[in-house]
Amino acid sequence: MAGPVNPNVAALTPYKPGKPVDELTRELGITDIVKLASNENPRGPGEGVQQAIRKASGQLSRYPDGNGFGLKKALASQLGVDMRQITLGNGSNDVLELAARMAITPGAEVVIPEHAFVVYTLAATLCGGALVRVPALNYGADLDAMLEAVTPQTAMVFLANPNNPTGTWVNQASLVRFLDALPEHVWMVLDEAYFEYVSAAGYPDGVRLLERYPNLIVTRTFSKIHGLAALRVGYALSSPAVADLLNRARQPFNVNSLGLAAAEAALRDPDYVRESRTLNERGMTQITAGLQEMELEYIPSLGNFVALAVPGANGSPGASEVYEDLLRLGVIVRPIAEYGLPRHLRVSIGLPEENARFLQALARVLG
Repeated sequence: MAGPVNPNVAALTPYKPGKPVDELTRELGITDIVKLASNENPRGPGEGVQQAIRKASGQLSRYPDGNGFGLKKALASQLGVDMRQITLGNGSNDVLELAARMAITPGAEVVIPEHAFVVYTLAATLCGGALVRVPALNYGADLDAMLEAVTPQTAMVFLANPNNPTGTWVNQASLVRFLDALPEHVWMVLDEAYFEYVSAAGYPDGVRLLERYPNLIVTRTFSKIHGLAALRVGYALSSPAVADLLNRARQPFNVNSLGLAAAEAALRDPDYVRESRTLNERGMTQITAGLQEMELEYIPSLGNFVALAVPGANGSPGASEVYEDLLRLGVIVRPIAEYGLPRHLRVSIGLPEENARFLQALARVLG
């Protein structure tokens, strides 16, 4: 090395995204590809969003609005919050990292559930935090055990609801009990990237809890149900005082002009969200029925994805082998061994024909 290296950076394992379509084409020469690896909305953005992008593209020589006034105003109106409670980010990953940078100092403890989104680990480690990973309960967060893991040295707790990659969730009553018992000195980051997909009774709305819990930060994204993954727009909701701190740590112009315009337009199209939710519910039924027919174990999910266990004993192919075999058939899913689930693959819900192609390919691979 030419100079000193931050040990927190050296300790990190780079994030591994789902394999891009172009990469698979380069590697295997396959052109007929179905990508079900990254929990994207398979529909693509709505027409109103596309029009907003075309209009905004005429101003690409100008810096974006660094405060994101238009998007904040639209979010505040839709969510019933004050604009001062909103922090915009380059995807929700950005605001998750802002929260970590705001609160985590070297040696401070950070409590996360087993099988948690890997970005929590990356953000906490980069800040020098000491991770406390709490074993899962039926693949989901064990809130009682997480509460027991909190100490005077704990700075932050991360919890996704629903969780990625398992799709498990906690209900309103359980979350409120946890927040009531959480010491005031501990920041609670509630990641609701997939909340728009949920229609289950008892699912909590984190925004409605903000007034009651000043140590709560809620993060959301336009990358999932709104279909804007490529434009990277996310946001955090908190008290105005916390948002002020988050914005101090935020890079200038962290959300680009096309993203701001597209996200604002997306909020004006509730029909697109409803249609996407319905498509996802039907696709989830299609895929889980196929998995049941193949007698494969899967984790019930409230997201736009499902994690399935792949048999690997007595000579049967394991998850990594099945993943590679599916690639050769032009189907991209996601191995999730890095999440502590080496027997599982995660498949995103796609269009009906994409789901059918996945199930056909999986049945062929498993014989």
